[in-house]
Amino acid sequence: MEAPPLSSGDGEAQLPRRTGGWITFPFIIATSTCLTLAFGGWTSNLIVYLKKEFDVESIDAAQISNLVNGAGSLIPILAAIIADSFLGCFSIIWLSSFISLLGTILLALTATLDSLRPKPCEVGSTSCTPKPKVQYVVLYAAIVLATLGNGGLRSTLSTMGANQFDKQKDEGIFFNWFFFFTYGASVVASTAIVY
Repeated sequence: MEAPPLSSGDGEAQLPRRTGGWITFPFIIATSTCLTLAFGGWTSNLIVYLKKEFDVESIDAAQISNLVNGAGSLIPILAAIIADSFLGCFSIIWLSSFISLLGTILLALTATLDSLRPKPCEVGSTSCTPKPKVQYVVLYAAIVLATLGNGGLRSTLSTMGANQFDKQKDEGIFFNWFFFFTYGASVVASTAIVY
């Protein structure tokens, strides 16, 4: 049995609401803010982390950081195309969330487990042990996964959030707050989290 059309008060019938509207707003904003804090926090420290913990040369660490930032800016375009053409926003969001979480957990493990980091070698020492390649595979896999996941979420979260509203004015208000919190979190990630 189909629900009867709702009356808007001005005599026009409206279809029943199928989206969350403002109820979903805090969840989408919180998700975006936390993702931006996490991604911004580890990317801001990436060069230092690669140099100090993995003995990566400065130029290589800078190139890796540039690749992460570039991919983080280009992947949302690809994710938006896949979401619009094939899978839809919700599928991209849950898949990207899982990939991002997996990458972030792997990154955290490289920072906390000594077995996933090379042993420090003193400058000029001839008795340094060779660095296991598995540690670098885990590190780079973590970086790739976290970047892919975050990139997939950046464009689709805002689109899904805007789709929760019927009125264009509400969509505009949503986008204003969405970008305010996203860029505010980016500032916090680049300053407070780094220090």
